[in-house]
Amino acid sequence: MKSKTLVLAIAFFSLSQNYLFAQEKLNIKYGKITSSDFDLSKSKFDTSVSAVVIADIGKSDFEGNNDGWFSLSFKKHTRIKILNKNGMDAANVEIPLYASGSAEEKVINLKASTYNLENGKVVETELDKKSVFKDKYDKNHITVKFTLPAVKEGSLIEYVYTVQSDFLRNLQPWEFQGDYPVLWSQYEVKMPEFFNYVFLSQGSFPLEHSSETTRDNFSMVDPGGASSSSHYSFTANAVEHKWIARNVPALKTESFTSTIRNHIAKIEFQLSQYRFPNSPVKDIMGNWASLAVELMKDDDFGAGLLKNNNWLDDELKPVTQGAADKLEKAKKIYAYVRDRFTSTGKRGIGLSAPLKTINKNKNGYVADINLLLTAMMKEQDIEAYPIILSTRGHGYTHEFYPLLDRFNYVICGVNIDDKLYYLDASTPLLGFNHLPDECYNGHARLIMPDLAKAVYLSADSVVEKKLTSVFINSTKPGEWQGHSSTNLGYYESIGVREKIKDKGEEPFFKNIQTAYTGDMTLSKHKIELLKELDGPVKVEYDFVMKEEEDMIYFNPMMWEGYKDNYFKAAERSYPVEMPYLFDETYILNMDIPAGYTVEEIPRSAKVKFGEADGFFEYMIDKSGETIRLRSRLKLNRATYAPEEYNDLREFFSYVVKKHAEPIVLKKKISHEN
Repeated sequence: MKSKTLVLAIAFFSLSQNYLFAQEKLNIKYGKITSSDFDLSKSKFDTSVSAVVIADIGKSDFEGNNDGWFSLSFKKHTRIKILNKNGMDAANVEIPLYASGSAEEKVINLKASTYNLENGKVVETELDKKSVFKDKYDKNHITVKFTLPAVKEGSLIEYVYTVQSDFLRNLQPWEFQGDYPVLWSQYEVKMPEFFNYVFLSQGSFPLEHSSETTRDNFSMVDPGGASSSSHYSFTANAVEHKWIARNVPALKTESFTSTIRNHIAKIEFQLSQYRFPNSPVKDIMGNWASLAVELMKDDDFGAGLLKNNNWLDDELKPVTQGAADKLEKAKKIYAYVRDRFTSTGKRGIGLSAPLKTINKNKNGYVADINLLLTAMMKEQDIEAYPIILSTRGHGYTHEFYPLLDRFNYVICGVNIDDKLYYLDASTPLLGFNHLPDECYNGHARLIMPDLAKAVYLSADSVVEKKLTSVFINSTKPGEWQGHSSTNLGYYESIGVREKIKDKGEEPFFKNIQTAYTGDMTLSKHKIELLKELDGPVKVEYDFVMKEEEDMIYFNPMMWEGYKDNYFKAAERSYPVEMPYLFDETYILNMDIPAGYTVEEIPRSAKVKFGEADGFFEYMIDKSGETIRLRSRLKLNRATYAPEEYNDLREFFSYVVKKHAEPIVLKKKISHEN
């Protein structure tokens, strides 16, 4: 590709395509700050925010380099006003860079200043270059960091820099939206005709886009190997794209958000093809099948799974002893790894060490442990494959494009009798065929030697089902006795198991007691099925409550009701993403306390959400000296579009209101002679 023939071919190649949309330009220059620039009273943004981005401008260009090829030049210019002390984080700037081997992206022409208005005059404080630091995250990722000086409420901060890159796959993405409102965000990319990129955009905020085809000049040096180097200049068509967003609101994280990064207005690019004149089109991105082949040959992923790992036989023989079939054998191997290996955290989908080392150390990252689990299954003649996915906090994957950097987690898929079981042995207290809730993030890929099969880990496939039954009676004035029994949901059970493991049962039940606002004591408490990790736990206890007033306002939901609405924001511009479905039932059977009559009870109600998306029922009645209540909240979908938000907010508002309604009890009047 990097030959003299190629350079000359490019020089004579042209493309007859030309279109342009006229567009307004932003006139802003670095360092040109006047006192009037501090006044944003005519700008439109939420005044409750702590900072506002006045302008964020970026431009990427392709340039010829000294290796007979092309480099990328990315320039960024940002100006921000700090409105109050909570906005000072905007002065902490991080520039992500990529490295591979000895080559790495570089930051040049960095300038940054803080401007303050003092006695009507603009005072500039420049960044000391000695305050710029570089951190290496891993072998491929570096971050340049700096903090602007002399920042206070009312400051303007401004910085510019250029990133030089020889990695054409790393055409810089652009975010039009973030933690602060943005008055003007603009990004330009000029793409030579012989590079084809896939554009990946997201977010609901509207962007203005224009494109223009021009003739561009390129110069490069062919090093020539043993012979002398040669200089070449040529022209070729290039398409210049420009995106502009104005008055972009800040995007705030609300309840039930997988990650705000899924919803920020942004655009990304993936190198797809080389299209050089007089040469066949070369596919760069590849496809899922080619990605599977690469991964299974990679020493840091699948190569060890294809080898004969009989060094595991002696270790696994006592583990699988007595197993009646493959399913029981798989369960024994899974429990062995889960209970004896310690996870040191997440670190992508690659191995940090050979499988033998991980097995010897009995610890490793998530990918280490689950790839070793896969190897153990295969060694025991159980069909097993690694599955790569993206956790909810990491963001969505692309089903159509094989973009490996979108994946950050590995689990093990075991196929027995045509049923696929999903296993994660890196998480303590997790049962067989259960995953952490963060793994249910949609599209994932099961990696075979020559096939990356799509699998879907949907939050809609997981139901968190909970049933609580409470019985109350009173044979003594002012004192109520009761019994509570709860079958918890699976993920709530994991939380309980973790608490009990860390602190024991006494603090757990003490928290239940203190959660009730009245005078209550617990006794005969117990937690069942703590060690049965494949299912939920059951919590039971007796309780005594003391209450003796002329009028008692008793909340029949006790400590189980919804006290706050999850959805407090007046509006929402991105989906509600719950981690699973809800099905919660609460049953109360209550004898009317001795010495009291019922003055008032709540009304029964049943409300549907959508046609079949869920419902809330609150059924209560008084029969003789007994009050019975059944409350059930059920949601049949985990994800709701922004246009459904108001209905969901009102639905939960109604639930909170009903759960707060009391039973009013009135003390009987004593008639003594």
